[in-house]
This record gives sequence, structure tokens and C-alpha cells, in this order.
Amino acid sequence: MEKKTSSTGPSSSAKHHFYDIAQKVVEQIRSEKDSEAHREFRSHSGNIQKKSRDAYIFGIEHPGSTGVIYTTDRATKLGFRPDDPTWANFGQGAPEVGHIDGCMDKPTHIEIPLASLEYAPVAGCTELRSAVANLYNEIYRKNKTSKYTAENVCIVPGGRAGMTRVASVIADVEVGYFLPEYTAYEQMLSIFKRFVPIPTSLDEEVDYSVDSETLRKHISGCGISLIVRSNPSNPTGTLVEGEELKKMIQVGRDRHATMVFDEFYSAYIYSHDESQNGRTVSAAEFIDDVNTDNVVIVDGLTKNFRLPGWRICWVVGPKRVINAVEAAGSFSDGGANHPLQLAAVPMLQPETYRNEAKALQRHFRMKRDIVLKRLKEMGFVVRKPPRATFYIWLDLSALPPPINAGLVFFEECLKEKTILVPGIFFDINPAHRRELFDSPCHHFVRLSFGPPLDDLMRGLDGMQRVINKFKKV
Repeated sequence: MEKKTSSTGPSSSAKHHFYDIAQKVVEQIRSEKDSEAHREFRSHSGNIQKKSRDAYIFGIEHPGSTGVIYTTDRATKLGFRPDDPTWANFGQGAPEVGHIDGCMDKPTHIEIPLASLEYAPVAGCTELRSAVANLYNEIYRKNKTSKYTAENVCIVPGGRAGMTRVASVIADVEVGYFLPEYTAYEQMLSIFKRFVPIPTSLDEEVDYSVDSETLRKHISGCGISLIVRSNPSNPTGTLVEGEELKKMIQVGRDRHATMVFDEFYSAYIYSHDESQNGRTVSAAEFIDDVNTDNVVIVDGLTKNFRLPGWRICWVVGPKRVINAVEAAGSFSDGGANHPLQLAAVPMLQPETYRNEAKALQRHFRMKRDIVLKRLKEMGFVVRKPPRATFYIWLDLSALPPPINAGLVFFEECLKEKTILVPGIFFDINPAHRRELFDSPCHHFVRLSFGPPLDDLMRGLDGMQRVINKFKKV
């Protein structure tokens, strides 16, 4: 006779365990279903959970949009235009481009030599490649024997193109990255199927930063061959520098792991001592040999020179890496704009760059402090103010529901003509393995203080109206 299992035995316990999991899933699905903001998000191509004939063209898979593109598209449907002074764009992933006291005036027209009407070399113009190499040597490698040359530099048509070129030459290996991270990495880590992306979540308790010992364990424990990291970090504004950055590079050297640093915010550094204004940060400072150390740097004119529309950026690394990245460009993007490469050369004088950084830091520190003060008055607690970049990683968890969820707060702010980026876009989740409500970034938004001060004040007013509206409910 079969023995009956007690209701308090292991079988019952297991049954209840699976029931709890099922209930949790049901609750998550119901939460998305009951939220207009989440239904709107799921309605967009690339965000749909279940494939159907109605949503897909056979043979074509939508990669999804980056956070900034999604938020701008949603705002545009509600009447947003970039030149509309009634809107405030906190979602802006670029700095203001107008006049800033102490910064160099940007050219409004350039000479276009006849030869520049031809395609530029896929690796970029030699003049600009040499200027980039000289900038890094003068700023970061003054006392180093090993120096960068033009052969260590590849010019690319924008930062995304640079990161995508690097991704396209990554071998069949495990690639490590840390959350939260720059939204475009999701597409970059999804589109190339040869490597396996392995995330590690960081939180406020560790200042959204990873130290060298944690990095060593991550590389060894997961068999990581390549690490991708923005430094300074987008969206949290954290920064690894000095001895800790030097140790991280040594870990990569010891463990034979390639380190890819996205350094687009390397001039937006806010020292405690304002007399240090003008200092910048780069892994280039701690590289022993530019051709044997497995360190790749991506940067450009976009942020530090406040020329996002020029799409002139670069990849710096060992010659063998640059050769591979150049080859990738021959079939992917074809290379950067020829006339603007030539126009960029004079801007890369080391002294010009130092002066630009000083003025940038003075101006953006002022904006950061004004925004942080206003957020505090609104009831937000920013425990980790940004040490770098022009972003604030804003925790909404203390707000009343439903605006304590990033997507909902974003949609409500749109009604007040204010644009932010929901935190879920920085939960780089290439295979969409996680439900939205499981995301550690679900209760966050990224707020940019990149726009002019008047725009920031208008946006803060919009956020205040949203909070006031839900406090009354």
C-alpha cells in the first residue's frame, strides 16, 4: 500500500514553495497589466515579451530602443519639440552646447578642403589620430616610456559606434559588466551572439562601485575574459580613480582579462577641493605598455568638448586591437565625417583641453548643487551625490505609489512637460531574463543636469507638481 505523505512533510513544503513562486509571477504580471505606463512600454517594438505574427516580420527582430530614444519618442507624441521652451528635458544625454564662461567658443562654420569631400580612412585621418595620441601622452603619460602613436587610435562616428565596433570583435568569451550601466550597452551586448554577457548588480551600500578585489573574484569566479565599464559611471556618477583604478588595471593584467573603459565623462569631475578643478581621469595613466596591456578606452568630442552633433569619437588601445576595430568599421559604419575630423584637430591641444575642463567643472558643479538642493527641498534623499558626470541617480522609493515606480513617474512627468529616463533602462538585461518589477533599477530615474539652468528649474517645477498631485490623493 502506498504511504501517504503528511501535509507537513517535504512534499507539501515543496508544493507550497512552487505555489509561492507562481503567485509571485501572477502578481508581477498583474502589476504590469494594471499599470498604464507599463502597458505603454510593452506596446513598443522590442519591448514585447511574447513574439507573435502580428508583432514581428519573419526574419527580422527589433533590438529595442535605448532609454533616451524611448523617452524622447514618448514625449514627442505628447507635443515635445527640442526648441519648445515650455518643455524641460532631464533625459538629455548630452551637455548644453551654448556659451559657458571660460570655455572655448565652438566653431559655427569650418573650412572644407576639396580632399575632405572624399571618404576619410576607416581608421580616421592621421592628423586627428596623432592629435588624440598626443593628448593622452601629454595629460596622462608624461613620464612614461611607452607612448601612444596614431596607430593606437581609431576615429569612429560616435561613442555608440565605437562601443559597437569593439563589441563586434569580441571573441567567443564571457563578458562582465556591472549594473546599473549605460542604456545602449543592452543593444550592444544583445546583437552580437558570440560572447556571453554576465552582469553583476551594484547598489548604494557599495556606492555603486566595484573595488579591485571584487573585480578579481568576479573575473576568476565567472571565467570573465573581458570587462566593460563606464568610468565615470553613467547613470550613478560614481568614479574610480587613483590607486583603486591602478589596482583594477593590474587585476586585468594578472588575470589576462581585457578592460574596456567608456570614459566619455572623464572631464566632469567634482573634487571636494575646487582648487583641483581641471583634473581629469583616464585608465591611460596606469597602463605600463600601450601595446601589451589589454586596456581599451573609448571617448570623444561628444561630452568633454560639448559637440555631440559632430559624432567624432575615438577608440584608444593596443595596435592589434585598433587594427581589428578598423576592420570592423569597414563593414559596419564606414568611418567618421571627414571635414569635421580635420576641424577637430586644433581642439585637442592639451592646454586647451585643461582649460576647457576647468570651466566645465566650475559650471556643472554649480548646476549640480542647485539641483541637489532643490531635490532635498522636495523631499528626496540623494545619499550618493554624483562625484562625476552630469547625472543624478534618483531613488523614488519614498514617494507614494504608484509614482514610486520609474516608468510611472516618467509618464506623470511627461504630463508636466518634463522628461526623465526610467531606471529600468539602465538594468542591462540583454536576454530580457528579468521581469520589470524584479529589476533593482525599477524605483529609480536618471535625471540629467546637462541642460541649461533655466531648463533645469522648469523641470524641477514640473516634478514638484507631480509630487503635489499624488500627495493629495
